[in-house]
Amino acid sequence: MNELLAGADIGGTTVKIGFISNDGTIQDKWEIPTDLTNNGENILPDIWASIASKLQTPPFENYSIKGIGVGAPGFVDTHTGVIAEAVNIGWKDVHLAEELEKLANVPVYVENDANIAVLGENWVGAGNQSRNLIAITLGTGVGGGIIANGTILNGANGMAGEIGHIEVLENGHLCNCGKRGCLETIASATGIVRQGMEKVQANPDSLLAKVFQTEGNLTTQHIFELAKQGDPVSKEIIDYTIDVLGKTLSNMSMIINPSNILIGGGVSNAGDYLIEAVTNAFRKHALPRISEVCTIKVCQLGNDAGIIGGAYLVHEKISD
Repeated sequence: MNELLAGADIGGTTVKIGFISNDGTIQDKWEIPTDLTNNGENILPDIWASIASKLQTPPFENYSIKGIGVGAPGFVDTHTGVIAEAVNIGWKDVHLAEELEKLANVPVYVENDANIAVLGENWVGAGNQSRNLIAITLGTGVGGGIIANGTILNGANGMAGEIGHIEVLENGHLCNCGKRGCLETIASATGIVRQGMEKVQANPDSLLAKVFQTEGNLTTQHIFELAKQGDPVSKEIIDYTIDVLGKTLSNMSMIINPSNILIGGGVSNAGDYLIEAVTNAFRKHALPRISEVCTIKVCQLGNDAGIIGGAYLVHEKISD
C-alpha cells in the first residue's frame, strides 16, 4: 500500500489539511471549519474524520498515512505534544498528540504553527534546506521561527523564536503581550497603520491624510505605495519601521549566524521594495562577516507552508 504524509495547520477559522509525498509535493489539500464550540473539543475528532473520509475517496483508497504533523497556535510543548494554551481556539492543557494518536492509530507530532511554517519553507520553499535560518512573519502581529544547526529552536518551554516580542523601544506602545515597545507594535501591519494614523493627525494636509480621507481607511499597502512614490510622510514611516526591523534581525544574526532570513505575512506583499529596504538596513547594522553570507528573501509557500511543515515533521521523525 502506498504511504503519504499528512499535515494539519490549525487556525482560528479553518484547519488546513494536506496529503504530502516524501519529497514535499502536495498530493491534495483542503480545509475544514474550526469548531470553536465547547472550548474546541471537536477540533481533533473533526481533523481525523476528514482525513479518514479522504482516504476512502479516489485516488486515495489504496493509500495509508505514515503519521500526522500538526501545527497549533499558542504555547506548545513539542516534547509531550501538549498545547499549554491556545487562547484563540479555547484550548488549555490539551494533549493533542496523545488524543489524535488514539483516533488515528498513527504517530502524531506537534509544533507551534509559526515553527511548522518555517519547517515547510525550509524543506521545499525559500529556505533551500538551510541549517541556520530566521523566518519572520509580518501580519496582524509579528511571528517567527528559528532553525539552528538544522533543528527548530523551541527553548525551555516553547517560547524560542517569539521575534515579535523582542523589546525594541523602551516605554513604547503597549503590546498585546502586556509589555511595551515590542517589535510587533512597530513592524506588524497593525503597527505600521497605527504609525500612519498618528502621521495623518499630525500632518492633516499630507498626501497620506488625503488618501485616508478619500478611502475612509488606511492600510500598509497605501503607506508602502505612497512611500514608493516619494511621499515624505509615508517614507518616514517605512524608513523607521525597516530600520528597526533590520537592526533587530542583525542583532539576532549575531547569535544564529543564518544563511537565510525569510519574510512572510501580509506586509511581505510589498515584495522587492521591502526586501531591498530590509537588506540595506540589515547590512547597515550587521557585521560584514554576518551579512555577507546571509540572503533575505520573501517566503514562497504562502498558506501551504503549515501543511508541508507538518508533513516534514513526520518525514523527519519517522526517517530518524
